[in-house]
Amino acid sequence: MAGSRFAQAEARPGTGADVRLTVGPDAAPGANTGSRTGAGASTRPPSAEETEAMNALARFLAAPPADTPPEVLRVLTLMAGDPDAPLPPRVYFETVEQAPVAISITDDKADILYVNAAFEQLTGYDRDQVIGRNQSILSNNATPSSIYQQLWRTIQSKNTWTGILVNRTRDGGDYLAELIISPVLDAGGRIRFFLGMHRDVTREHRLEADLRAQKIRSEAVLNAAPVLVVLLDAEGRIMLDNMEYKKLLGDLRGEEPARALRQALIEQAGFDPLERVLKGDGFKDVEISLLAPGSSAPRWFSCSGVAVNESDASVRGYFGAAEAGEHRLLLLANEVTARRREIDRAHLEHLRARLAEQQLSEGVREALAAASYQIEQPLNLIRAATTMFGDRDGELGLFIDHLRQISTASERALATLRAALPSEAPEAGVMVNINELLRHVLELETDRLLAAGVVIDWQPAMQLPELSGHRNQLRSLFKYLIDNALQALHESRRAQRELRLATRALDGSVEVIIQDNGPGLPAADRLKAFEPFFVGWRRRRGRAGMGLALAQEIVNQHSGTIEIDDAFDDGCRVKLVLSHTPSQE
Repeated sequence: MAGSRFAQAEARPGTGADVRLTVGPDAAPGANTGSRTGAGASTRPPSAEETEAMNALARFLAAPPADTPPEVLRVLTLMAGDPDAPLPPRVYFETVEQAPVAISITDDKADILYVNAAFEQLTGYDRDQVIGRNQSILSNNATPSSIYQQLWRTIQSKNTWTGILVNRTRDGGDYLAELIISPVLDAGGRIRFFLGMHRDVTREHRLEADLRAQKIRSEAVLNAAPVLVVLLDAEGRIMLDNMEYKKLLGDLRGEEPARALRQALIEQAGFDPLERVLKGDGFKDVEISLLAPGSSAPRWFSCSGVAVNESDASVRGYFGAAEAGEHRLLLLANEVTARRREIDRAHLEHLRARLAEQQLSEGVREALAAASYQIEQPLNLIRAATTMFGDRDGELGLFIDHLRQISTASERALATLRAALPSEAPEAGVMVNINELLRHVLELETDRLLAAGVVIDWQPAMQLPELSGHRNQLRSLFKYLIDNALQALHESRRAQRELRLATRALDGSVEVIIQDNGPGLPAADRLKAFEPFFVGWRRRRGRAGMGLALAQEIVNQHSGTIEIDDAFDDGCRVKLVLSHTPSQE
C-alpha cells in the first residue's frame, strides 16, 4: 500500500485525496447514465439499453464461464438481484445514486470506481472525468499534510475516519468538506474498497467565523466600556463580565463584585435585583456604596438592571414550544465616587455655613439670654424694695421714686434685649439617622481634629432605629458637645488626646456617648454647665457660655435627656438619650 497513489498523496502536502466513497459498483447498470440533477433526482424507468444490459447480465449469470472469479460472480449476482426480494439490489443502487450527500467508492489504492450524482454536482466533475483517477484530484494544498497522514493511518487500520478537509472543485474553487471514510472488507477481512461520503460545510464554517468575530467585537466593546457589566443567571452565577468587573474584583481582593453589589442593593436599596428581574422588572440609577478592604472611604456606584429573557434552548423549543425561556440579570454599575464626593463636599460646605450661622445666632441668643438673666436679678430686688416701702414722703420717698424710674428703665432695657433675641427658623421634623448626623459633624470637624492630634474612637451601632427629629438642631447639638470636648482636650495639654463617640439602640430611643480624656468638670460644676452664662474653661475666648444650655434645649425638644456621667473620672463623659418622637413645642 505504500506505493499506492493514495499513500503517495499522504506524503505530499495538498495531494491527499478527499476520499468520498460509497457502496455500489462503478460498473453497475445505469451508473453512468444518470443525469447530474443532484439530490433531488427522480427515479426514471430503465432505458432499452439498460434493460438489454440487465437481460445480458442474467444470461451471463445463468451460465458463467468456468474461469470467472467468484468475487465477480458475487458482485454481478448482487447487481442483478432477486426480482422477488422485498428490496431488490437495484433499489439500493438507485438510493445511493440519488442520495443528497456526495458518495464515492475507491479501490484500496484510492482510485475512484464510482461516484453518485451529488458528487458530480458538488465537485463539478462528471463521473466519466473521475472514474479511474485517484481521489487526490480533489485535494487542496490548504489542508495540512499531517491531516492526510492521520486519515491514511486510520483507514489502513480498518477504522472509520471523520474530519474536515479543504477540497477543490473542477473550476478551482475551494470548499470545506465534512468527510467520513470507511473501509469495506472482504470475507477474509482484507480491505477491498473505501466508502466515502462528504458534504459542503463552507456556509456553516462562515457562520461560525461570523459568530466568533461577533463575540470578539462584543467583548472588545464591553472591555472598552467605562461601566462595570456583568450578566447573571437566575441562580446568581456569572455568565459574562468585562474588564471593569475584573478590576473591581481585584480591588475587592477576590470577593465577587456581583455578590457584593447584590448584597448592597438588598441592604441599602431594599430590594433583591435577581428577584426583581425574575418578575420581568428592571431598575435604573440606584446608588449604593461598597467599602473595599483596606479603604477608609466607601466607593459609590450607580446601578441599573435589565431583565434579559433568553429563548428556550431545549430540543422541544426548536419550533417555538411553550417552554418559558430563562431570565437573566444584566447588571450595569457606573462608579460615581468622584461625583458623590463632590456632592458630599458641597453639602458639607453648605452644612458648615448653615451650622456656623446657626451657632452664631444661638451664641447671640445665649449671650442676650445671659444678659437678661443678669438684669433680672437686681431688677427683682428693686421691685421688691419699691413694693416693701410703698409711698413715702421726704428723702425716702424721693429715693423710692428713683428706684421706680430705675425699675422702669430696666424693664424697658430687658424688653429691648428680649426683642433682640434672634428668632429660631422653624424646621420640619423628618426621620433621621443619628449615625449619619454624627458622621457629618465629624467630617466638619476633621481639620480641627487632625490639627489638634486627636485620636478618634468612633463606635457606631450597626443598626439604629430612625428617629423623628430636626436635622440641623441635632447637628448643632453634636457640634456643641464635640466642640466642648475639643476645648477640654486643648486645655488638658496631654500628649495623648482621645475622643470617643459611640451609639447604641435602646427601646424606642438612641443613646449617644461623647467622651474625652481632658481635665473633666468638677462635681460642683456638672449641673452649672447647663446654665446659659456658665463657662467652665480657663480660657474663655470671649465665650458667653459653653453651649450646653442650648444643647439641653435641643435635647428637651426631642423628648430626651442629657447628663454628665458622675461615675467617669478620666475626663468627661456626656450621655444623652434621644427618643423617637420629638416635642412639638
